[in-house]
Amino acid sequence: MAVCCWLLVHGLLFTSSFAHNEFFTSIGQMTDLLFTEKDLVRSLKDYIRAEENKLEQIKKWADKLDVLSAVATQDPEGFLGHPVNAFKLMKRLNTEWGELESLVLTDMSDVFISNLTIQRQHFPDDNDQTGAAKALMRLQDTYRLDTNTISTGQLPGQHDPQQSSLTVDDCFDLGKVAYSEADYYHTELWMVQALKQLDQGDQSGAVDAVTILDYLSYSVYQQGELERALQFTKRLLELDPAHQRANGNLKYFEYQLSKQKKVEEGDAEGRQKRETRGQADDYLPERKTYERLCRGEGVRMTPRRQSRLFCRYFDNDRHPRYVIGPVKQEDEWDRPRIVRYHNIVSDKEMEKVKELAKPRLRRATISNPVTGVLETAHYRISKSAWLGAYEHPVVDKINQRIEDITGLDVTTAEDLQKNEPDAFEELGTGNRIATWLLYMSDVQAGGATVFTDAGAAVWPKKGTAVFWYNLHPSGEGDYRTRHAACPVLVGNKWVSNKWIHERGQEFRRRCGLQETD
Repeated sequence: MAVCCWLLVHGLLFTSSFAHNEFFTSIGQMTDLLFTEKDLVRSLKDYIRAEENKLEQIKKWADKLDVLSAVATQDPEGFLGHPVNAFKLMKRLNTEWGELESLVLTDMSDVFISNLTIQRQHFPDDNDQTGAAKALMRLQDTYRLDTNTISTGQLPGQHDPQQSSLTVDDCFDLGKVAYSEADYYHTELWMVQALKQLDQGDQSGAVDAVTILDYLSYSVYQQGELERALQFTKRLLELDPAHQRANGNLKYFEYQLSKQKKVEEGDAEGRQKRETRGQADDYLPERKTYERLCRGEGVRMTPRRQSRLFCRYFDNDRHPRYVIGPVKQEDEWDRPRIVRYHNIVSDKEMEKVKELAKPRLRRATISNPVTGVLETAHYRISKSAWLGAYEHPVVDKINQRIEDITGLDVTTAEDLQKNEPDAFEELGTGNRIATWLLYMSDVQAGGATVFTDAGAAVWPKKGTAVFWYNLHPSGEGDYRTRHAACPVLVGNKWVSNKWIHERGQEFRRRCGLQETD
């Protein structure tokens, strides 16, 4: 009998290309960084207090000597004629000034620097920061958010926007990341936002208008907008007339614009092409459909079709465990049939599963369509961990619950992740016949599971599970069940997958000739 394992996936707020430390991809692990930073702030404040105490001692010493020297220098001979004053002068110069020197030279930062050095090895690196920036831009595209909405922190479900706003420097850095990727569309958007905030009086950063305009003029030029590139260059030169690159660009843009206008006089089609610009097409063919579904713009059922979806108490044909206490079942979609089970796991069970999985979370992979090799991808945004039924009674208990409710044999569910090109063949348990997806957290905004062929979207709800068949009764694949996870806009997403295979279901879901259920 195969060991029954299931996959726990931690959904993400920040995602993008592969990074060395990959902190940007998992809120679960970034939480640790928050507490690390809190500890460093505490250490920094201790250092500041130590420096303040040191300076206070020095100040008291200086104030005392200031008063003493003012009196002594009015009548030096008379002052030193007193033997006590003469003794104290010798003592001060021989001993006390040396002690003061030692105090001034004392390095109060040792403890703080030592703590910082230890913690720095766990810090994100440049790749993590770049990944977080690209992830933010991915959210911007998926949910059609303008830069001002993001910069002011006015995101759906956000409780305290003031704590989540971007400075001029932040916007500029986002634009620089896009620029480094030759993504001039997002470079322009974020440089315009940085310039806007700077013009509105945000002086909190180090970046100036000249630097922003330099990036901005080039990014719009790369998108074929010569007139705007020229305008930004002229504005830059008003601020810095000696800017060498801008002076060169000014002449070049003016020449190209003159040349372009001559061509456009007899080429209306060429002018129209140049006026059409925007974000580059993604290489994923279903991206537009996927993003539309993530925004909740999926297929709208007719009232008649909607009327055929029901909620019911479900006991799986009077299963002994559910005759007295049936589960709540809700129809989420009809073609393909997707159902949701409510209150299927307790908070205590979910917390235990998270506790078991968190230390093992690793970057999730996809199967390369050409080579079949499992690999990371910039659009796969989760971390995963595999848990076996033998590892804790809670896992075994949930597995049994899945079998009781679905009526399927879960002992042939997938074992540990495979690196082989044909992982299913290695398992020897057939294809995935069904999927059980358990939501272990609510999400403030985003994070839906979308079915691009069917036009359906299922939204996370803590403690519920959704279930569907991936194969028709004939054994043929039901392509309507192809699905993807939307990025989390605000919040944190924990889900667990249970992939149930064909083997063991021969008498539980009998083969049929029809292609559809």
